[in-house]
Amino acid sequence: MTEALVRCDVAERVASVTMNRPQALNALSDGLLAALTETLTALAGDPGVRVVVLRGAGKAFCAGHDLKEMQAGRASPDGGAAYFADLFTRCGALMQLIPAMPQPVIAQVHGIATAAGCQLVASCDMAVAASDTRFGVNGVNIGLFCSTPMVALTRNIPRKQAFEMLTTGEFIPAERARDLGLINRIAPSDQLEAETLTLAHTVAGKLGAAVRIGKRAFYDQAGMPLDRAYEYTRDVMVENMLLRDTDEGIAAFIEKRKPDWA
Repeated sequence: MTEALVRCDVAERVASVTMNRPQALNALSDGLLAALTETLTALAGDPGVRVVVLRGAGKAFCAGHDLKEMQAGRASPDGGAAYFADLFTRCGALMQLIPAMPQPVIAQVHGIATAAGCQLVASCDMAVAASDTRFGVNGVNIGLFCSTPMVALTRNIPRKQAFEMLTTGEFIPAERARDLGLINRIAPSDQLEAETLTLAHTVAGKLGAAVRIGKRAFYDQAGMPLDRAYEYTRDVMVENMLLRDTDEGIAAFIEKRKPDWA
């Protein structure tokens, strides 16, 4: 029996989604892209899931696109143009799905995260990495500039540093990735899962409705002019304040007790 390309386990309101192509360093094949999209879409509609953790089986988080599949795509009469356009459209849709999900998504990163794998990390809301992890957008080394990974990367780290990574194809270590803002936390390899789940359970313990409202607003306001952002977030705050559980949370704080959230 062929093992599933994606495994999903839910415990204590946290869904752990594992990319399961360890023999290929979890390279994003057509099948893996489809399985990830299907799994994350289903989780987005599950009110019982508060946080999603994305991780990779085996020695690495994700080594980017599957280059063997990409080369096979050149066999079409147009030299692969239609296949490549479809591939990068599907990949872009996955990367946009992650910030659009109502739940926070945390990347649990180890080994390497390169090209589209680094793009995955940058697309997640937060990331925790093992101390020996390396990050790169290395396509330029084989003559393919990482233009689509660049979209997520330049929305995470300063432009000059992103451009250096994109044009040199060099890896950066976890400490540098944290300093630049690509990841949030670093943990020893043997403590990576525990550190990631600690963060996940902390977020999962908050009022789910407030986090969902806040995540949507976080991304929406980022692209607005300052005055429009304040107008928009004013309305978001009103929406949040009118929740029954927010009223209960404030009352509990004033009364020095735990909130009785539904």
